[in-house]
Amino acid sequence: MADSRDPMLPDGEVSPYDTDYQVGQDNIVVNVGPFGLDIHNRVFVISGVLIIAFVVLTLIFQSDVGPLFKNMLSWLTTRLGWFFLSAGNIFVIICLALIISPLGKVRLGGTLARPDYNYVTWFSMLFAAGMGIGLMFYGVSEPLSHFSSAMRGSVIEHGARTDWAPLNGASGSAENATRLAMAATIFHWALHPWATYAILALGLALFSFNKGLPLTIRSLFYPLLGDAVWGWPGHLIDILAVLATLFGLATSLGLGASQAASGLNFLFDVPLGQTTQIVLVIAITAIATLSVVAGLDVGLRRLSEANMILAGLLLLFIIVVGPSLLLFSSFFSNLVSYIEFLPALSNPVARSDTNFVAGWTSFYWAWWISWSPFVGMFIARISRGRTVREFVTSVLLVPSLACVLWMTVLGGTTIHQYFIDGYQSIANAILPLQLFTMLNTLPLAKITCVVAIILVVVFFVTSADSGTLVIDIIASGGKIESPTSQRIFWCVFEGLVAITLILGGGLDALQAMVVSTGLPFALVLLVASVAVIKGLMSEPRLARPAVAVRD
Repeated sequence: MADSRDPMLPDGEVSPYDTDYQVGQDNIVVNVGPFGLDIHNRVFVISGVLIIAFVVLTLIFQSDVGPLFKNMLSWLTTRLGWFFLSAGNIFVIICLALIISPLGKVRLGGTLARPDYNYVTWFSMLFAAGMGIGLMFYGVSEPLSHFSSAMRGSVIEHGARTDWAPLNGASGSAENATRLAMAATIFHWALHPWATYAILALGLALFSFNKGLPLTIRSLFYPLLGDAVWGWPGHLIDILAVLATLFGLATSLGLGASQAASGLNFLFDVPLGQTTQIVLVIAITAIATLSVVAGLDVGLRRLSEANMILAGLLLLFIIVVGPSLLLFSSFFSNLVSYIEFLPALSNPVARSDTNFVAGWTSFYWAWWISWSPFVGMFIARISRGRTVREFVTSVLLVPSLACVLWMTVLGGTTIHQYFIDGYQSIANAILPLQLFTMLNTLPLAKITCVVAIILVVVFFVTSADSGTLVIDIIASGGKIESPTSQRIFWCVFEGLVAITLILGGGLDALQAMVVSTGLPFALVLLVASVAVIKGLMSEPRLARPAVAVRD
């Protein structure tokens, strides 16, 4: 069980900033019976008003916003793909530099700080919150899509490529198409997204646990802006973080609802459509609300651990009953392919595969960036006591390897079924249904499909739960503990925004809002990276071996 001491107080030597700002000094505190609010007077109010205005306007002009979202998505990903790729590359380079530099000896929380959670619990919580729904949604469809487009090769019409193949494709060669497909898939799920999370999480942990600043995004800019971060520059940064987090979460919740609805239709003939998805969002938001009320150490922690066990069992089952030898060998060959194609895939300029860059990579990078406030703050919240080297190495490499394994098993099995065994139904199924179509070709299909639906639902819940925690911390001026009714408010709002985007254009609307909020926040992250390095350079590096965790 966690220690009862104040988690924000340092242990050992630190180099705090000298500021008169007190956490919550600008907050409005209201208590009405058992319900209460403890909110930052500007961040909460402005964020709330903007979100309510978006919901109302989208519902009023429901028939008109669909094309608007689609055009906005196309313009942003086509024109600014180079920027998203460049930002992702910078985050990876900074993380790798921190691992090998002397700054890696800094310990988060002070030179004598101990980790609050053991490795198993820590990895389970950060992984489940970081990518769960996405891995379920794209684990089958993305490798298969890249394989199919790579096999068809480049298609040029009117002097421009119209195909979706990564790089130059691999026309007619199944072996090369598989290697390229898996490399492209892993590229989207490994180092780059986790480097994005690691940079923000490291900054939040450093400035909160070591520098004595509030656990909120504006704190990252203190080395650059000084006390101005407590004014309007900081308000705008936190408001943007709330909006990016909320729309990033709404996209994931929309994808999860779509896949859960497809699974229920596949198993029980539940009708597909917006109504089913909306009912699922409402039901799962209610479950997430119960988890929020239970708290971090009871609700989210236990759900994360249980879901990782369930995901591991599903993965093991597919390995055992699927093409086992192929999957074992593919894990290492896919890693080699990823490393081989990484320079070309991460190149931000002079790319001929414009559809792949705009439709896949740019969207993913914006999605990861929009998720970074909530995933980064959540990782920071649970990472006290780790050294910078231990923190960055673990956050960067361990989940990346887990993603490689997940995509190898699901993607490798799917490609084998499609190309070797000739199961065309997988490719013909709609995207949210492809996971269940793949499982249907294996033994015990009904059971594994039910397990897959449970995984989608629980990943949905853990994402909503951890996202609620983070949005609430930002909107309460960095306070870790706030009234439960306040967290319930944000949890309900996440579901409401997801429903609004489903009604306002489905997947295009979800993706458009992610990219539009991810773009400005990418600029915030790039500037924050400079502040993180500056903050680390002033910290004592007398890192001592951590003793037993507080678990």
